[in-house]
Amino acid sequence: MKYIGAHVSISGGVENAPLNAKAIGAKAFALFTKNQRQWKSAPLSPKNIEIFKENCKKFDFSPDYILPHDSYLINLGHPETEGLEKSRLAFLDEMQRCEQLGLSLLNFHPGSHLNAISLETCLNRIADSINIALNKTSGVTAVIENTAGQGSNVGFAFEHLAHIIDKVEDKTRIGVCIDTCHAFAGGYDISTPEGYNKTFDRFDSIIGFHFLKGIHLNDSKKEVGSHVDRHESLGKGELGKEVFSTMMKDSRFDNIPIILETPDETLWPQEIEWLYSQTK
Repeated sequence: MKYIGAHVSISGGVENAPLNAKAIGAKAFALFTKNQRQWKSAPLSPKNIEIFKENCKKFDFSPDYILPHDSYLINLGHPETEGLEKSRLAFLDEMQRCEQLGLSLLNFHPGSHLNAISLETCLNRIADSINIALNKTSGVTAVIENTAGQGSNVGFAFEHLAHIIDKVEDKTRIGVCIDTCHAFAGGYDISTPEGYNKTFDRFDSIIGFHFLKGIHLNDSKKEVGSHVDRHESLGKGELGKEVFSTMMKDSRFDNIPIILETPDETLWPQEIEWLYSQTK
């Protein structure tokens, strides 16, 4: 079964996210658990936490299909000690917020070497950062998102993600989220049946579908291999609609959160309805 939703607003408090997801016909959703543009935010109050859990129960949202995203400021592979420590503290806070909310996943971008350290050193730092957070928390799986490889961002190649996973000590609490726009911009041409099959066969052989914990479903404004991260509404970009129809019929993407991050939020109800129609 497919669980489809979008990255919804937490305006007015995290407890409003389930309401916003329900309003667009979602069975899954993503959210920030704090202001993602700030390093530090006020702690979640007991009331925030209680009402969030009540609303999730009321609208039948299981933690298995809620995919929170951490702050874009965090760089777990930062080349400088100060930036690395700041990122690690912020990431731990994000993991702890998920614990408090009863959530079981935290999605994050792996990081960037900023052209100051080697790729391998950066990937090793990311794995070390994950290990630190996992050792200080429980019940939350760290979910690495593939990137478009824009600038000095790592994680656009499946081999990068596999390298990080290999060095994470607790393999039961590490996973991957595949963003379709990022994959395409990163060099994986999933727009054709041949490229689709080749890409996901490659994903399975290098990483393994047992590590797949979520999908970000986005079209791409830019061409394959551009390494430019620009999302587009479904069917309005370089990917076209056919690949998304194919994914909806692919059982390998059952029972995980499938999250829209497409730019026109007014289209989310329509996109979700269309995606569900493609599962039949």
